Amino acid sequence: MNEILSITDIRAGYGALDVIFNIKMNIKPGEIVAVIGPNGAGKSTLLKVISGVLRSNKGKVTYKSKDITNKSPQEIVKMGLSWVPQENNIFSKMTVRENLEIGAFILDENIDERLDEVFLIFPQLKDRMDQIAGSLSGGQRQMLAIARGLMIHPELLLLDEPTAGLAPNLAHDMLIKIKNITEKFGNAVLLVTQTLNALELSERVYLLTAGEIKYEDTTDNFLNNQEIKELYFGGIKHK
Repeated sequence: MNEILSITDIRAGYGALDVIFNIKMNIKPGEIVAVIGPNGAGKSTLLKVISGVLRSNKGKVTYKSKDITNKSPQEIVKMGLSWVPQENNIFSKMTVRENLEIGAFILDENIDERLDEVFLIFPQLKDRMDQIAGSLSGGQRQMLAIARGLMIHPELLLLDEPTAGLAPNLAHDMLIKIKNITEKFGNAVLLVTQTLNALELSERVYLLTAGEIKYEDTTDNFLNNQEIKELYFGGIKHK
């Protein structure tokens, strides 16, 4: 099966300082892949490079067989790649409806049908369309952020810590919804996390620490590798 995303030897950072080094990664259509690592490992930086928010200093990002290295975020979104950052991921002074409409800005079609599809995953939002987004609960805001990312019919969804700050039961519910997204829409997901709990829905996992990929395997093999746990899981929680 052809890869929907391929990353080759990516180096990137801020100013003169690189924080990720020679990253190699691939994702197949419909696959859920996780990137796990401690805070400061470079996980969010990697997503910023893929989505075009941050320019890379070296390497290549290929999406649907096209080179998207250092293309603008707008160009990348129009190709069907959607990024949901961990912070500042909604327009808090706008309504839920306005947030979702902004998410669909590249669509030429009537968005009502797409809204109905998104409400199948996040029915809680349907009754809050006229509510100011900033007044939503933390879990509802995260739902809105992901729902807005889904409005463009993405073939690849980048999720940065989608369960961060949520109570354990809400975090579990969010993971189920992410799984439902891939089952209903068939898109691939690249999920960034600090916790082992979030790996339960992934098929493969990359361990990123100190800006480098230290390990890659299926999720089952990864979770059963005691040596990796002992070497790298200090500070990474598994409940």
